[in-house]
Amino acid sequence: MKRITALIVALVAVLTISAQDAPSAFRFGYLSYEAALQSMPDYNLVQQKLADLKNQYEMESKRIGDEFNRKYEEFLEGQQEFPKTILQKRQSELQELMDKNIAFKQQSLDELAKAEQEAMAPLRIKLIETLGKIGRERGYAFIVDTDVKALPFINPDMGEDINQTVQDALK
Repeated sequence: MKRITALIVALVAVLTISAQDAPSAFRFGYLSYEAALQSMPDYNLVQQKLADLKNQYEMESKRIGDEFNRKYEEFLEGQQEFPKTILQKRQSELQELMDKNIAFKQQSLDELAKAEQEAMAPLRIKLIETLGKIGRERGYAFIVDTDVKALPFINPDMGEDINQTVQDALK
């Protein structure tokens, strides 16, 4: 990531120096990638599906937690009366349940991340294709994502804010 940022900064520096020698040697566009992504018509639908999936995992996690709590309370109530072997068996059952809960939570986080990647992939592809089309049509050397904060200053005389253009193209 640092190499890419350094490469972009170096490219901008070289192109800026070249642009100072030849005022209209190149053009570039800049935009907020996240704002463009969020402006897409299907973005809210994808976010709702992801929220529903997250809710399902949370409900299952709560159900598992409630089951653990119930068994733990039963264990606490009977621990004084249980013979040693039953006590050990119950302790190992509780430990196994706790381990399964932890594994489930990690697995659900992994599954949610994977689902988000898969659900957002078509939107990202469409956005990249749209940026490529706009970049070619307008003769840009490149388009900069202002969200990454790699470029703290962009001279508006040399570049063009294409946020609205991209959002209009995506509708």
